[in-house]
Amino acid sequence: MAEAKDERRPAGELEASVMAALWAAGAPQTPGEVQLSLGTGLARTTVTTILSRLHEKGVVSRARQGRGYAYFPVQDAHGLTARRMHTELDRDSDRHTVLARFVAQLSEDDERVLRDLLESGEQ
Repeated sequence: MAEAKDERRPAGELEASVMAALWAAGAPQTPGEVQLSLGTGLARTTVTTILSRLHEKGVVSRARQGRGYAYFPVQDAHGLTARRMHTELDRDSDRHTVLARFVAQLSEDDERVLRDLLESGEQ
């Protein structure tokens, strides 16, 4: 039993792989199609569980296809990263301090990009 636990993937790795497969497909995918594209030997039930969890988190949406569902991402990779950043920011009640420390740790290039975005009002 200890061996199986040692072989577990890091948290989020499977979700990231599934999201990458969905983005690459460019069309809604069934769990079986995602399983085939991953080619990692994962059981279809495992892929279905991952897709269901991603759906519960609001990261993917789904549409009926036959007796099951076909899944598709609701945002591209950049949008998902931005969403994660917002989620982390929302976890702390002192947004000012969190943002101040975030900005203080930016590289000069990233700070310049952020300033340009704020000044241009680009979203």
